[in-house]
Amino acid sequence: MLRFEFGPRFEAIFLPPLLLVVLCVLAPALSGQTAGNAPIARERGALEIFSTTQLREGPMRLARGDVELRYNSIVLTADEMDFNEETGEVEARGNVRYRAGGGREDIRAARMSYNTRTEAGTFYDVRGRVSSASQGGARILTTDNPFLIEAPVAHKTKEHYRVHNGRVTNCETESPWWTLRSPHTTIVPGKQAAVRRGVLRMRGVPILYLPYFKKSLERMPRKSGFLTPNIGNSSRFGRMLGQAYYWAINRSYDMTVGGNWYTDRGLASNLSFRGRPTKNSSFDAVFFDVRDRGRKLDDGSRLKQGGNSFDLRGRTRFGRGFRGVADLRYLSSLEFRQAFTQTFEEAVFSQVRSIGFVTNNFSTFSFNASLLRNENFQSVDRGDTIVLRRLPSFEFNSRDRRLTKGKVPLWLSFDSSFDLVSRTQRSFQSRRFVQRGEFFPRVSTKLFWKGFHVTPTLGARAAAYGQSRRQDRLAGENLYRRTGELAVDIAAPSLSRIYRAPKWMGDRMKHVIEPRLRYRYTAGIDDFERVIRFDSRDLIHNTNEAEVSITNRLYVKDDASGQVREAAVLEVWQRRYFDADFGGALVPGRRNVLRSSLDFSPFSFLAEPRRYSPVAVSFKVNPHWRYALSWRNDYDPLRGRIVNTTTDVSVQISPKIGVTAGHRAVRAPTALSPASNQLLATVRYGDFNRRGWNVALTNVYDYRRHLFLYSISQITYNTDCCGFSLEYRRLAIGRTRNDNQFRIGISIANVGSFGTLRPAERLF
Repeated sequence: MLRFEFGPRFEAIFLPPLLLVVLCVLAPALSGQTAGNAPIARERGALEIFSTTQLREGPMRLARGDVELRYNSIVLTADEMDFNEETGEVEARGNVRYRAGGGREDIRAARMSYNTRTEAGTFYDVRGRVSSASQGGARILTTDNPFLIEAPVAHKTKEHYRVHNGRVTNCETESPWWTLRSPHTTIVPGKQAAVRRGVLRMRGVPILYLPYFKKSLERMPRKSGFLTPNIGNSSRFGRMLGQAYYWAINRSYDMTVGGNWYTDRGLASNLSFRGRPTKNSSFDAVFFDVRDRGRKLDDGSRLKQGGNSFDLRGRTRFGRGFRGVADLRYLSSLEFRQAFTQTFEEAVFSQVRSIGFVTNNFSTFSFNASLLRNENFQSVDRGDTIVLRRLPSFEFNSRDRRLTKGKVPLWLSFDSSFDLVSRTQRSFQSRRFVQRGEFFPRVSTKLFWKGFHVTPTLGARAAAYGQSRRQDRLAGENLYRRTGELAVDIAAPSLSRIYRAPKWMGDRMKHVIEPRLRYRYTAGIDDFERVIRFDSRDLIHNTNEAEVSITNRLYVKDDASGQVREAAVLEVWQRRYFDADFGGALVPGRRNVLRSSLDFSPFSFLAEPRRYSPVAVSFKVNPHWRYALSWRNDYDPLRGRIVNTTTDVSVQISPKIGVTAGHRAVRAPTALSPASNQLLATVRYGDFNRRGWNVALTNVYDYRRHLFLYSISQITYNTDCCGFSLEYRRLAIGRTRNDNQFRIGISIANVGSFGTLRPAERLF
């Protein structure tokens, strides 16, 4: 019975005959009977043939008994070997064995016939071992096992091989987990292998019929062809059938075109296009579209949720320091994303941002030219969005540039911009192009006194708008603003002390206390409500505020290596507002987003005039690489409770066992934001490529609603050559989606996977 083992380069299966051609061509004419173990011929010391006896009969060269042919690192052995000088025919019989590559290739055959001139031959009952060079990636199961092929007959032509009734596997055991048998297999060494009418069996049970299957044998495969089909069933979409085609256009571009047919919903199509036009530029574009017949409702009607999305990312370098970047995104509706996405993070993300810019940094200056479109979906209702545009935007800025030296040095910096902006929403629409310009120069200095570092900055801001508001109505009047700003940053001397550290942390431990005071005063904005809100630049307001913070840091040092790391940091800060209503910018009874709140906390807290901000506390601890804790909360003295909190804990019990947990809670008044209380947890045992059982669980639980918003549970069992996965997935996203899914997947090491569980969606 013929048996091969081969790696991604299939040519190793038939390499012995190919090399034998070279050996035989180099062999000189044989003459007479040679003593045992004496070489028949020698050509520049490259070829040696040893045997018990060697004979010459006319053009025939006959070697008998323990025949061994050596050529460089190749060793070919057989019981008998005949060579015809005139025709170039080689006949090897009995325990034929070929070894090369330091033992990486070990092929056996009962008999072989080969012609050195036509490079054609037939091999009988072949078996062997050839090491595998893995083509595996981040989402492909890998193994170091060589591939194994068994076949009674294999024919070779000059460029390819045909294996008849061959069987392929890369499992180690005599009873392999998987095999692929085909009546006709064509192999082009180092390029590709094609299987016709193949049957994939798991433990001898046929599970998949492949009318035609092609596998690249290159180390970095890049060949056009159809990908593995996707077949499955969904309670939400019905039966699924998917197919994709990969087109390697040329060495710089490729494209993947595919589609999925959902019997209950319709056709979903996708296209990805990648390219690298020059050595300094690249792009990646993805288009996804669903022609939805609609989800069937209880009354028999259908709710259509189809749509499309487009993503494009690209970058290039123009020379002379100029760099261009594009990140363009389009989404037809939030309902479409929530209905057809497979991840919770993407489903709840309600912003679509597109930007393209050209930038250049030189000396202390920077120049930026950009186009921006930012769409915020307020709900799943079609058209309920806020669209902000900057088409185009120009910026010319300078970081601190030294003007004078001496005891009181001065630095100059500035920001300047000009934009054509617009804002569109259901109840409000600005002009298509609203001119906006701004210039903000600043002068700063640094003062030192008894360990205190004082950095005052004085600036003047001038801004102009081509359109404004009057009492919630748009007006065609221009708006000009001139403001003065003073900022003082005072860093007090830090306090520190060194202790002996616990052995499990290190040798020494240093505790550092860093107090800090920041003061900011802004005046000159008496018409805050007249400004149309386009972005954070329009949130500048009058303020007179000071922020006090205390940071505690804990450093740990290993004396042997000299390595120092930050094991823990605790920061507490709060702001004092000397102007409770921020110069009239604050409107009581509603959510206010101002610069003074935006750069203090990601959570809203301004709904009424106030003298103090919440007390913000941030605590991060990482005493060991196995453990990490992050905690952030805002305590509001005005309401006497913690209004916002986030907590994340990570424990790595071992390299294969890990647990993470998190908590998110919002207890602010409903005028600021909806109440929320969610628990997050992930448990992992094993990893993607680990042999044996691997388990992972991920859950997002809404404590207020007593509902799992998102849940994934996956169990995977990996053998030495394949893996089996079962996944349960649940998504509950408002009124758009509430479904449960079961998915299965089978992975063949170094080959790929198939089933309803796609590689990009796997936990393992």
